[in-house]
Amino acid sequence: MTAMPLGRSKTLRQGQNLAILAFGSMVETCCGIAEQLDATLINMRFIKPLDREAILSAATNHTHLVTVEENATAGGAGSGVNEVLLASGNAVPTLNIGLSDTFVQHGTREECLHLAGLDTAGILNQISTFLGPDFQHNRPRSTATHGGG
Repeated sequence: MTAMPLGRSKTLRQGQNLAILAFGSMVETCCGIAEQLDATLINMRFIKPLDREAILSAATNHTHLVTVEENATAGGAGSGVNEVLLASGNAVPTLNIGLSDTFVQHGTREECLHLAGLDTAGILNQISTFLGPDFQHNRPRSTATHGGG
């Protein structure tokens, strides 16, 4: 066993345009989603301290970010990601997926995740709505300069 570096995330998949920053139990669920959407998948591994470097790199290299957590979005890990982006002046569109600040019905874990939109279908639906119909998953973020040639 080796020690995990404190506050460091791990990129599990490199994709284009969309980066999914997954926390805790949602990492496994997001693996197939990232593959399907050709998205980068980052296992954030820590909420405190957040990996600021990974967040800012994802924001610089992608057109959209999505955070996914099995926790309340109000005051949750996604809110922390938003704070990092705001403090850096990076205005990349970001969607926070998690539990709404309401009562969660009782049931099996799978039933509760489904009702909360935190199963694969629910997460894909939320991301698709966020990205809109014109989003192209394989369109790289424009970094080219215009000039003669």
